[in-house]
Amino acid sequence: MTITLDFFYLVVGAMLLLIALMTLRDRHHPRRHAAALFWGLYALVYLAGERLPPQVVGLAMVVMALLAGFGGVLPGRHGERPAAERAASARRLGHRLLLPALLIPAVTIAGATLLKQAQVGGQPLLEAKNLTLVCLGCGALLAVAAACWLTRATPAQALREARRLVDSMGWAVVLPHMLAVLGLLFVQAGVGKAVAHVVTQWIALDTRLAAVAVYCVGMALFTIVMGNGFAAFPVMTGGVGIPVLVEVYHADPAVMAAIGMFSAYCGTLMTPMAANFNIVPAALLELDDKHGVIKAQWPTALPLLAVNIGLLYFLMYR
Repeated sequence: MTITLDFFYLVVGAMLLLIALMTLRDRHHPRRHAAALFWGLYALVYLAGERLPPQVVGLAMVVMALLAGFGGVLPGRHGERPAAERAASARRLGHRLLLPALLIPAVTIAGATLLKQAQVGGQPLLEAKNLTLVCLGCGALLAVAAACWLTRATPAQALREARRLVDSMGWAVVLPHMLAVLGLLFVQAGVGKAVAHVVTQWIALDTRLAAVAVYCVGMALFTIVMGNGFAAFPVMTGGVGIPVLVEVYHADPAVMAAIGMFSAYCGTLMTPMAANFNIVPAALLELDDKHGVIKAQWPTALPLLAVNIGLLYFLMYR
């Protein structure tokens, strides 16, 4: 039996559904019905998204946005162990606590490199077209099992910890998903063509350096506005990457796409719209400055963006 990406969609959906039920049963939660509905709708997208009409999924996302916008997604009560008990457990386990986290990249790399040709009963063990993501999912499940074994906890405790973490992040958990959908909507609406028209009308792209700079900087700027490189990628690639870099300057599409996405990630480092990367960590770490993460990252992001422009300029034909 082949392990597919759809299996992990179902796992995530089941986890979100259980989190919704736990939230609904939490009578100390200030808005348990709204929060439970939010996580239940998100679970529905993973469990049955492909089998539902697009209008239903779109309506679910609109309802989720309204619930989050009106403050319905608040953290509940989790019954954490006393601080002294947690400190004693940390001292007992020491650096072994890092092993489950390190298991995720180790399994991902090993699976994607050593098991990509593995077969069971004449069938591929891992889905080839989503090999890396499938290996990542396997690594995550093995990491949960390892964490339970190491800490002598139960899967139920792992689920309670998952709810606590999801509650801490709140609505920002779904932001990458929704922004990626926004990028697809932009493509369907022809935003890429509009960007191409504006760029060619107002910016001279008669040199390769100018075209490369516009593409990379545009990727970063769109990411700053939309908060997600996956939303910026189809817009800038459809507006500048393919019609200018590929068709005019004959750039290698693979090199253009890889460095272009890396340029988008430079924008991710500099925007509060990427809340799950830049705002949520500040809240979890209880930083005095909620924009402290961004302030620490932009001195790296800007030089890295300049390096990406240089890399694409010199490597676009490789």
